[in-house]
Amino acid sequence: MRVPLLLFFLAVTTLFAPGVARAQSASYVLSPNDQVQIDVFQEEDLRANVKISQDGTIEFPLLGQVRIGGLTIGQAIARISEMLRKDYLVNPRVTLTVQGFAKKRFNVFGQVNSPGVKEMPDQESIDLLDAIALSGGYTRIANPGNITIKRRVNGKEEVIRINGKAMAKGEVPSFKVLPGDTITVAESLF
Repeated sequence: MRVPLLLFFLAVTTLFAPGVARAQSASYVLSPNDQVQIDVFQEEDLRANVKISQDGTIEFPLLGQVRIGGLTIGQAIARISEMLRKDYLVNPRVTLTVQGFAKKRFNVFGQVNSPGVKEMPDQESIDLLDAIALSGGYTRIANPGNITIKRRVNGKEEVIRINGKAMAKGEVPSFKVLPGDTITVAESLF
């Protein structure tokens, strides 16, 4: 039985460059510090390998600053294509590849065995119990029923209280940790 060439290519791409293959999904949202390569078919002068700045922009030949942070890959391609079509090219064919992902971090403090700054697994989401496990689990004096998460929402700090014990039993839904969150596990008061 012969494996179609496309399936073989996808398997090899996933095997040797798993981050690049996942980044090409339509739902991936570009963020500051992602390293991207942008090519325009048959326009060598319009090739850019750039890092997205903190304000979500890149510097692109002919166009100057282009805001692509917060857009999906498809939306970013559409924006660049439209800008090129407007003043420069008749039918630009743009491709965008994520060459490197921004590191997404969160903090875990309090009664865990390995507190500190943790990195989210390669572009995956992580729930609260997995974040605590990544931090070595609870200490013997931890109070899993008293966990707080500090999160910035629209520039304001929000504090969320969660009962990790009830979550582990399935009594409350799981909670997704976001980059920049600070998780604190309280100490038990015997």
